[in-house]
Amino acid sequence: MSDDLSHSNPTERLRAVMAKLRDPDGGCPWDVEQTFATIAPYTIEEAYEVADAIQRGDMAALKDELGDLLLQVFFHARMAEEAGDFAYDDVAQAITDKMIRRHPHVFGDTDIATAEAQTVHWEELKAQERAAKGDAPAEPSALDGVAIPLPALTRAEKLQKRAARVGFDWPDAAQVIAKIEEELGELREEIDNDGPRARIEEEMGDLLFAVANLARHLKIDPETALRDGNYKFEDRFRRMERRLKAEGTEVGKADLDTMEAAWQAEKASDKGAAE
Repeated sequence: MSDDLSHSNPTERLRAVMAKLRDPDGGCPWDVEQTFATIAPYTIEEAYEVADAIQRGDMAALKDELGDLLLQVFFHARMAEEAGDFAYDDVAQAITDKMIRRHPHVFGDTDIATAEAQTVHWEELKAQERAAKGDAPAEPSALDGVAIPLPALTRAEKLQKRAARVGFDWPDAAQVIAKIEEELGELREEIDNDGPRARIEEEMGDLLFAVANLARHLKIDPETALRDGNYKFEDRFRRMERRLKAEGTEVGKADLDTMEAAWQAEKASDKGAAE
């Protein structure tokens, strides 16, 4: 094992590190007791931290976060290897074969001229692969293959894209905006009438689904847009806190009017910086 840990190939060295961590004889007790289910949340968290580093334009952090995400791949592969299911090389081979198979216009003789045509062809190949593996449902649908665990906004956009491919779509953004106004009116009606919580939640879901649809029509990724909105709120709120402290007060002690005035001042400074 010590020879493996000093391997000049970084991939082989990481593989050896993961094997040592998982070794019941001298490994890390925490790593040894993990399962696919217990590690999955960390895998998702690391993927989001990659996105965060990209959002901040921090290349040093991106390098570190990609390493953390890569470790997750090796972790899952090592557990699978221990169970006799597959190993890291099988994972790498499978994705290599898939990329070649799904890009016949690059690695073969198929002629695909546009990115849009490639997307359609990609989905067709995925459907064929599902059928070949016996994963095709008894009643095929244009919506097949959209993973349920995806973030809700991302899944909404993907479902809408699938529906649009078969012609079930608004022709332009103006009609989507009208739909948003309709859904907002229905939500407001339920709130005003003190409707059941389940009904209010349903109407809220319809509204969010319509907003995700507008993002799709505008070619905006809804997750990215909301993430940007979160960053903007956090940055402005922190600056508002600093402003209030400079004025001799702080959040939690200042009244709402004072906080709103500080918020609007920071908002105005944002607009001034953008001009």
